[in-house]
Amino acid sequence: MTINRRAVLGGIAALPPLFARGQAHAQAAFPTKSMTLVIPFPAGGPSDVFGRHLAQGMASRLGQSVVVENKSGAAGVTGVDFVAKSGSDAHVMGMMSTSAGAIMQHLMPKMPYDPAKDIAPITLMVRVQEILVVNSKLGIDDFKGFVAAAKARPGKLTCGSAGTGSITHLAIELLKHEANIDILHVPYRGAAPATNDLLAGTVDSTLLDVAVSLAHIRAGSLKALAVTSDTRSPLLPDVPTMRELGLPKVNSDNWYALISPGAALLAARQKIYEAAVATLRSKEIVDAYAAVGGVAVGNTPEELATFLRGESAKWAEVVKFANVKLE
Repeated sequence: MTINRRAVLGGIAALPPLFARGQAHAQAAFPTKSMTLVIPFPAGGPSDVFGRHLAQGMASRLGQSVVVENKSGAAGVTGVDFVAKSGSDAHVMGMMSTSAGAIMQHLMPKMPYDPAKDIAPITLMVRVQEILVVNSKLGIDDFKGFVAAAKARPGKLTCGSAGTGSITHLAIELLKHEANIDILHVPYRGAAPATNDLLAGTVDSTLLDVAVSLAHIRAGSLKALAVTSDTRSPLLPDVPTMRELGLPKVNSDNWYALISPGAALLAARQKIYEAAVATLRSKEIVDAYAAVGGVAVGNTPEELATFLRGESAKWAEVVKFANVKLE
């Protein structure tokens, strides 16, 4: 299933001839210049890796170079806002994360863009599994032991996140709610400092992307307790899921979606969609994403729109019952 070609053609036929010719020309010519992919996080992180692989694959399929621009800030909102304000220029596309696409709208007093109007969903690029880990010196060997320790010392066991309002923070709040435990959330400015403090023993645990913790788990510095997904991680097949542990609602996959400006022509968005999905379904991309803990997706714009509504409702509930406030 793709963007409905019949609907596109039907809409063109109903327009004045001059505009219809212009639309048809745009469909035939696009892209007419270099494309830009906005990544809303700094270079070097997992999102940057996912985006650059996609850009390279799409460039060969679109016949134009795809230039990556990192525009970070406000948990990904800054980069998405840049795409939203790019008018009808489909040559500008962007990545949207869980925070910018489903969480920050429930935390920020005023979003700089309207998610329902100013951005057009193209496809879900990748889902990234998250994992609960503890410092190996803590002496906790499994999730049962983690819960027991939390209940023995309410509010004393600490858990670091990538920042207040981040997907990792809300995942911690969801875990606390579902497991009925009281652990202390410690926000950091990103995954790297949270991991560093965990390794140093400053905090007891973190809940972060598998890729961020993987090397330390394999080295024995961190102990993996549970994956917050419906399925186990291929990179850590011996680590159980929260569903297996009796907490099916603790599902906090991080994800990145490909978007265009809301005013971009439907025909241009169709070409972007086709190039993106062909790239995401290629063995090269599937393997590259899997190597860093990502599962390539490549669904339809309609499916992505439905997914975004569900994610927004899910995290809105967590924001409400946990009374999460931006600092």
